[in-house]
Amino acid sequence: MMKGEIIFQTESLCPICLKKIKAYRWKEGDRVYLKKKCDDHGEFKTLIWNGDPSIDKWIRKKIPSRPKKSFTEIEKGCPFDCGICNDHRQHTCTALIEVTNRCNLECRFCFASSKKGDLQDPSLDKIKSWYERLLEGGGPYNIQISGGEPTLRDDLDKIIELGHHMGFDFIQLNTNGLRIAEDEEYVRRLKKSGLNSVFLQFDGTNDNIYKSLRGKNLFKTKVKAIENLDKYNIGVILVPTLVPHVNMDNIGEIIDFAIDRIPHIRGVHFQPVSYFGRFTPESNENTRITIPDIIREIEKQTRGRIKGETLKAPGCENSLCSFNGNYLYRGKNILKSISKESCCGEVQRAEVGAKKARAFVARNWKLPNKTCKCGEDNFRDVSTFDEILNNLKTYTFSISGMAFQDAWNIDLDRLKDCCIHVVSQKGDIIPFCAYNLTDTRGNYLYRGKC
Repeated sequence: MMKGEIIFQTESLCPICLKKIKAYRWKEGDRVYLKKKCDDHGEFKTLIWNGDPSIDKWIRKKIPSRPKKSFTEIEKGCPFDCGICNDHRQHTCTALIEVTNRCNLECRFCFASSKKGDLQDPSLDKIKSWYERLLEGGGPYNIQISGGEPTLRDDLDKIIELGHHMGFDFIQLNTNGLRIAEDEEYVRRLKKSGLNSVFLQFDGTNDNIYKSLRGKNLFKTKVKAIENLDKYNIGVILVPTLVPHVNMDNIGEIIDFAIDRIPHIRGVHFQPVSYFGRFTPESNENTRITIPDIIREIEKQTRGRIKGETLKAPGCENSLCSFNGNYLYRGKNILKSISKESCCGEVQRAEVGAKKARAFVARNWKLPNKTCKCGEDNFRDVSTFDEILNNLKTYTFSISGMAFQDAWNIDLDRLKDCCIHVVSQKGDIIPFCAYNLTDTRGNYLYRGKC
């Protein structure tokens, strides 16, 4: 039997009762698990890191930065005082505003357990109060309009216009793309309102994947949505939910699909499946996809065109939460890594990382106002400063991923570093993983309760 060792002591929650309990990052060979025990419901052991790059070389230390303004008092301790409380260690980078709980799909996996039907949407006045809350808390931040499916609102352009008017420079839409594909006039209105970017649900390049995860064939719809966004010069980030035995072998084809559509597609953002919301199975090693798994598959499935070593730990959120790599397209499918190396031993303030992440997304996940659709023959050595700037603005491409936490693998040390926050119905600012966390019966810790 393989022996293990404790490499970090932290706290977690029991996945059955959501009681706070002690937890350990437990290393066995090149694998790391989160181990914890609830006095009422027993022991739990969940894979959180698998192989190279090794966890000890991956982690970037940061100096904590407390929120500029806390809206809740510390009473029960993390994660029960979110709002956000003064025990949090990172500023907001991206704030999610959920403008509807309605949806036009019934996906197998859904953070929000969105529904079809005539549910009441928040009013423009309510949404204005959420924007105001974010400004009061230290914004403006990058905004992601989410749901449900936000495009079910006919006044979505008004919500975007309102946000820009109140000082939010970067507003992105999180969407499944169905209405974007079907209603070009709607896309035109979104462009006119100032929509900067689209975070497009894109699980793969064949319909077997969509049938499994979304319940219907959607690949042609996704392509049409991308074409309509291209017409109106709105940048696109493809967002695949990676699920074991469904689309892990499609990673390379997804990246190839995106590269073929540079500069309009700005990057790919992988999200390994987390088990909360609508889907809460028992947890075991076969259900887990870790950050190293994705990095190795990216290098393997792109045949070495994208090296694993060019994918780095984040400077904003906790190191165990994500990865990112930045590239410059040089024609003939050549990607040159432009990811910055962190200085040896460098420890930066968390707030600095949040500012840099906000600036990067706002700069690179949207398209310049005028984009040259150059052919391969136009990729030559540039000589003027303006040409260099145009290339850097237009032909940058990012590959990234975010590993959200569920009730089995939630690590409160990670959660305190979260920079992706959701504005609740009453205006609390809550870390994404806490807001969407559910127990084994699908009961939320926060969603629908605040």
